[in-house]
Amino acid sequence: MILRNYILVINPGSTSTKVAIFKGTENLKQKNLLHSAEEISKFEKIADQYEYRKQSILSWLNEEGISTKEIAAVVGRGGLLKPMPGGTYKVTDALVKDSQIGIQGEHASNLGAIIAKSIADEEGIEAFIVDPVAVDEFEDISRISGLPELPRRSLVHALNIKAVSRRIAKKMNKNIEDVNFVVAHLGGGISVAAVKGGRIIDTNNANEGGPFSPERAGGLPVGDIIKLSYSGQYTYKELKKKIIGKAGLVGYLGTNDARDVEKMIENGDEKAKLIFEAMCYQIGKDIGSYAASLCGKVDRIILTGGLAHSKRLCEYIKSMVDFIAPVEIVAGEDEMQSLSEGAYRVITGEEKAKIYEEEVKA
Repeated sequence: MILRNYILVINPGSTSTKVAIFKGTENLKQKNLLHSAEEISKFEKIADQYEYRKQSILSWLNEEGISTKEIAAVVGRGGLLKPMPGGTYKVTDALVKDSQIGIQGEHASNLGAIIAKSIADEEGIEAFIVDPVAVDEFEDISRISGLPELPRRSLVHALNIKAVSRRIAKKMNKNIEDVNFVVAHLGGGISVAAVKGGRIIDTNNANEGGPFSPERAGGLPVGDIIKLSYSGQYTYKELKKKIIGKAGLVGYLGTNDARDVEKMIENGDEKAKLIFEAMCYQIGKDIGSYAASLCGKVDRIILTGGLAHSKRLCEYIKSMVDFIAPVEIVAGEDEMQSLSEGAYRVITGEEKAKIYEEEVKA
């Protein structure tokens, strides 16, 4: 008799699919399956790629000598779904449908649920997603922008923010419901979030506001951006690409790699030093802002994501904000671990899986 001992984790990116096999919370095998631009370009919509990517995952399992009959559950990265509370969700038909539609936009992460359910259904097992980008736990006051037509939306690096919050609460021997954190997810995009009792009650949208990042502009002067939009210099697509992709460190210094910028600083480049410190300064300011949204009742400030590997960056931010609360550094973003932990909590009965259509209706 074959025992179902494994959790299959699927994390689709624009030109690759990360896959891993976990036993409990131990990562046994992991690989980044690359997809050529030529192959990807054959599909009109991102959702159309699911069968192609699914077959590449099944081929990888076969190469590793793992049968789908050994898998207890499949967990995929959640995408741009309807606004929803955080947690681990059972992948239902309604969730798959909204992933296929791209209810809040097309993104490779939408494929996570589609592929996970397809593989799981063939084995009669459960498929899950965990804390997708669409997590929305805003308090009503957080939604007001100043322009009635444009409410503030919650689109956030929820998977990593929630995962590191749980880990730090556990380290403090506290229940997540009993602590407040300000978490700064520092990657290609930057999310700074107020986490109150485990809920993300306020955050910036990393594509539209907050600090500038290695490749995104962050918050911009509204009047000037309107003028630039109507200047005739850019099409809509060109300006959008400039703000989300060619801004931040790329715009000022020509690289999105903070390690390159630090080398420039070490070689005496004063402009690089100013721009790098300006990014740190903006992150520190936003941490202070979200500490205020928690009325100063902050148990820890957490710096996480790829940029948190930079000692220079962390020390600069720490010097600005450690008067608020102790600073914890959880460098990197282990999405595969976080996804597997979400599924494992449900399998072991620590957490109950949520149902998408019930939660979004509520």
